[in-house]
Amino acid sequence: MRLILLFCLFSFGAYAQDIQTKQPDTVVQTIFTTYYAKKFEGRKTTSGERYRSSKFTAAHRTLPFGTIIKVKNLHNGKTVEVRVNDRGPFSKKFALDISKAAAKALGIFNLGYARVEISYVTK
Repeated sequence: MRLILLFCLFSFGAYAQDIQTKQPDTVVQTIFTTYYAKKFEGRKTTSGERYRSSKFTAAHRTLPFGTIIKVKNLHNGKTVEVRVNDRGPFSKKFALDISKAAAKALGIFNLGYARVEISYVTK
């Protein structure tokens, strides 16, 4: 009986360790980003939300809506977090469109674009 109990406890302990080691992966990429033009204010995004330049949102071609992306400006080290709620940009040079508020927080508003590092968690 004790042997069976010890075996069960050991088996459960090994199983619990397997569960704890299965962490989501963090993806890190270096890309170019730009920000939405003023004309998009109030228009519906692909997710159905209205674009608001004061919110920290972004457009990405493939990431699921709701994904939180950490964006770091490689020139000045400033970072922001944005939530994907739209598709785009459809340009070979740019891989991410961010809102005006996010662009200002990153310090890229005047230049209009920047080389950034993005990181996000895959589920």
